[in-house]
Amino acid sequence: MSNGFLSQEEIDSLLNGGGSAADEPQVQEEIITDIEKDLLGEIGNISMGSASTALSQIINQQVNITTPVVSVTTINELKNTFEVPNIALEIKFTEGIVGKNLLVMRIPDAAVIANLMMGGDGKVQTNEISELEQSAVSEAMNQMMGSAATSMATMLTREVNISPPTSMIWNDNENMQVADIDGDEKIVKVSFKLNIGDLVDSNIMQLLPVETAKKIVGIMMGQDVPDNQPAASKAQSASEPQRTVQAAPQNDYVPPVQEKPIESHPAVEVHRADFQPLGGSKSSGQPRNIDLILDVPLEISVVLGKAKKSIGDILALGTGSLIELDKLAEEPVEILVNGKRVAFGEVVVVDENFGVRITNIISNSDKIKSLGK
Repeated sequence: MSNGFLSQEEIDSLLNGGGSAADEPQVQEEIITDIEKDLLGEIGNISMGSASTALSQIINQQVNITTPVVSVTTINELKNTFEVPNIALEIKFTEGIVGKNLLVMRIPDAAVIANLMMGGDGKVQTNEISELEQSAVSEAMNQMMGSAATSMATMLTREVNISPPTSMIWNDNENMQVADIDGDEKIVKVSFKLNIGDLVDSNIMQLLPVETAKKIVGIMMGQDVPDNQPAASKAQSASEPQRTVQAAPQNDYVPPVQEKPIESHPAVEVHRADFQPLGGSKSSGQPRNIDLILDVPLEISVVLGKAKKSIGDILALGTGSLIELDKLAEEPVEILVNGKRVAFGEVVVVDENFGVRITNIISNSDKIKSLGK
């Protein structure tokens, strides 16, 4: 203070309660509330339960995916905390929900899944997978996310469709990048605990943009309109004026109910329905019903035999490999018409072409017996 007057700095200090605006604490808005985290965790728990069932059927092992933990992070923050290398499968929601979904799994865990899918025992320890193994794991993760989307559709009471997946390998922290998501953009991470028998005890995570997470929460809380609603109907409902229905004034007068006399009707005569015979004879000039379909083409195929092999055996096949069928050489072959077995026969050669001589035609009783077996 000078000459009995306050300076501008002192006036600002008094107005700000003794401190400058820069010294005031800034209140940071919470991106995802605790209630929204609980909802996302419950949705993830149920959907990943379906995904674990799908994975268990693929690899024939007991799979448990439990204990979701929901948090908010960024890609740059994940680079400092998440282990590498890992495989990421990106799937976009095309109907029901707008946005994308990213499922991330460690490469050693993916190698165990690929080994089990190819008929191995799953006891592998490696930080690298081949292109064939990456394709197998991507298909397994695709089946998992498909089951998860089906489960989400049941919870959200709307149809949820996803796009074909895109897989990528993150070998180091530098190439941990996601299309259309900036490194400092806030994303929602849902981390799950993954157990595959006694082979894998690890974690997988699901990454969602905040907008997609908010969309799912809004649907669960009944605050969202289905995305598959036509745009025209949305615009019409938005522009349509609200109509007010006024109730008629009430009074004590009740009009009497007028009873109508019951009218008598003459009796109706009922006759038995008489139908003309279907079709006709050629003598009458009318074609028979069977004549109308005689020129319909049917596909005839012959089954020499079948064999069941594992994926490992199929991959080992090469030029000159032999595949043993489940039939003896002298056994008759099956003759199928449009995929239905109708007869048996033997293979012959006609003018340097293979042919089949019919030896037995299956009767209706034989078909019933085969169905009973």
